[in-house]
Amino acid sequence: METAILEMGRMKAGSSFLPSDVVKWIYPQDWKHFIPEVLDAMMSLYKAEKILITQNGIPVDPKEKIIDSVQITLKAKTN
Repeated sequence: METAILEMGRMKAGSSFLPSDVVKWIYPQDWKHFIPEVLDAMMSLYKAEKILITQNGIPVDPKEKIIDSVQITLKAKTN
């Protein structure tokens, strides 16, 4: 799931996207069943500082449980 998040971020080229966009892309029929998995992968990538997660344009606290709609943006490589 982490690979799918990173790939969608690459395809979006700096634009943000929803976690549900990732699972809808991979599992168009049964995407709702994979929301917990994508949220776990998203938080793992966020803590590894590979993506940015925002809610209403404000970065979320990585220690908080996500309870509302958030946006994912791939961080630009700094190397």
